[in-house]
Amino acid sequence: MRRRLTPDIVNLHAFECAARHQNFSRAAEELNLTQSAVSRQIAELEQQTGLKLFERIRQRVILSEAGQRLLPEVEKLLQQSERLMIGAIAARQMKASLKVATLPTFGTKWLVPRLKGFLTDQQDIAINVESRVAPFSLSEEGFDLAIHFGQPVWAGGVPRFLCDEKVLPVASREFAANIGHTQPVDFSCLPLLQLATRPKLWAEWFELNGMSAEAAYHGARFDQFSMIIAAVISGLGVGLLPTYLIEDELRSGLIAPLSKTPMVTQNAYFIVRPETKMTNRAADLFEDWLLSQVG
Repeated sequence: MRRRLTPDIVNLHAFECAARHQNFSRAAEELNLTQSAVSRQIAELEQQTGLKLFERIRQRVILSEAGQRLLPEVEKLLQQSERLMIGAIAARQMKASLKVATLPTFGTKWLVPRLKGFLTDQQDIAINVESRVAPFSLSEEGFDLAIHFGQPVWAGGVPRFLCDEKVLPVASREFAANIGHTQPVDFSCLPLLQLATRPKLWAEWFELNGMSAEAAYHGARFDQFSMIIAAVISGLGVGLLPTYLIEDELRSGLIAPLSKTPMVTQNAYFIVRPETKMTNRAADLFEDWLLSQVG
């Protein structure tokens, strides 16, 4: 990394603050600096980037086009720096720290409800759980472990099988009661709740159960399983949902299965560790705990 290209965090603070207030004097008050100091810091940033960041108009300053392009990246960098320091402060009393990535609904419905057991047994580990949907680099984002759905392939990562995914058609208790107890259920006549990111899921279910897949694509679409769960509970239709995400709802009777046989999907869940962090004790403990929870 070339240091001349590394921005001074103080200058970035001055730029962000001046952009927010559109006034150097107010920025100086917030930062407890003089106006000339703020002007100098912004001038240094302009010199380093070769960009004119502000247009001066009378008593206020307005971001230039270049400044408007730069501001979101500066805000993101400052937020990351703040999270870094908060995490360091939170972890300084602990013997180890652990940064875990998980899919949003998996984290909300499966991981977090079980997490108390791990934290009770491992009170010296500071854990940070973040959700991710799009592909990302474990090393660049500093994750020690990720829970991945798909195939056992991850650039720079070592996958280990966690569990299969089994999906089951379900509806709200009231919706299921209105259908009656006729078996098998004629799903082609029901409003199907579709997962936008997996548009063929219902078609696979239809084909497995000897039905024409042509009727499997209608119905409202949602981009998260959590939304489909809410839609099912609200009586909007029938959802094809992973059983691990609806354990509590099935147990309480809030939703009811419309078939006794789940379908195992082609993909599965894996624990992924960075190749460069395979000797992490905290990650070892967390991996063993995860495996124990699906045993």
